[in-house]
Amino acid sequence: MRIVKVSFSNLRSSHFKFICMFVCLLAVSASQSVWAQEPLTLGVHPFLSYIEIEKNFGPLATYLSQELSRPVVVRVGSSYQEHIDTIGHDQLDIAYIGPAVYVALVEKYGPKPLIVCQETNGSPVFRGVIVVRGDYPATSLAELGEGELAFVDAHSTMGFLIPKLMLQQSAPHLIANQRYQFVGSHENVALGVLAGDFIAGAVKEAVYQKFKPRGLRTLVATPPIAEHLFVASNRLAEATVKQLRVAMLKLNQDKNLH
Repeated sequence: MRIVKVSFSNLRSSHFKFICMFVCLLAVSASQSVWAQEPLTLGVHPFLSYIEIEKNFGPLATYLSQELSRPVVVRVGSSYQEHIDTIGHDQLDIAYIGPAVYVALVEKYGPKPLIVCQETNGSPVFRGVIVVRGDYPATSLAELGEGELAFVDAHSTMGFLIPKLMLQQSAPHLIANQRYQFVGSHENVALGVLAGDFIAGAVKEAVYQKFKPRGLRTLVATPPIAEHLFVASNRLAEATVKQLRVAMLKLNQDKNLH
């Protein structure tokens, strides 16, 4: 067997340049592959429990991962304000927000790229409900007696802001005397009213329907308000924002994806 010693000095310059270029291309390709696998974060405000949000938004994250060929993970904000600030500082790639949160976001941090607006059962609007226990005697806001009200969060559209305006007109003493508490989620409001800890509370209509069989009753419904929306970080590539829009709109067009 003949052993041949090979050294860089034995290689022609053109071969050496080719090898160097090939190695560089491999490094760039590997770097791009790693970057492509970095997950996009879909942030959601804590309007429901963590388990319910994971249940509702997990399938969407999986679908977007498939459409974009890039992982998408769900992140639940610790509070409405924290959610607003995280979006504002572009620390979320995609954010699901309510109409009131969007206004607060734009006022403080400026606009973000709009992906899509949500529709529920084909409608771009939704309602809230001020609820009481089925055995509570009041039939109107003006008849609410002694006790406290339960709200979701100071930034919640249907969990505080719209019901607050309605109460200021019909039962101003409850708002003026701050006879209310923020309990963090729509589910907590419903449970607090059912437990008798609060005389009434404000929830999304969908949450009311969920807890209605357990004894909740509608006192009054809010006017219809524009639905929630998805926005993107200003740091997200424009091409990726377009991909997200196409993928989201595709959900409405293909019934098999619902």
